[in-house]
Amino acid sequence: MPKLTKRIVDQAETGKADYFIWDDDLQGFRLRVFTSGRLSYVVQYRAKGRTRRFTIGPLGVWTPETARKEARVLLGRDDVDAHRWL
Repeated sequence: MPKLTKRIVDQAETGKADYFIWDDDLQGFRLRVFTSGRLSYVVQYRAKGRTRRFTIGPLGVWTPETARKEARVLLGRDDVDAHRWL
């Protein structure tokens, strides 16, 4: 998958099931496409041996650029505690 840009986000189409569009530029940063047509930015990471997802926010409130900056902050933390994020 390419870097998540406004063009890629605008071209996202709904499907029969929810799916993710992965960003090649920042590992763990994704766009979640819901069957309802709603789009949300998500970070996925491992904490204490388990995979966790944290929703940054919906498209419209966040642009791809601002969501990527927030994802960098969240993913760059060394003290990730799953209970703080969920």
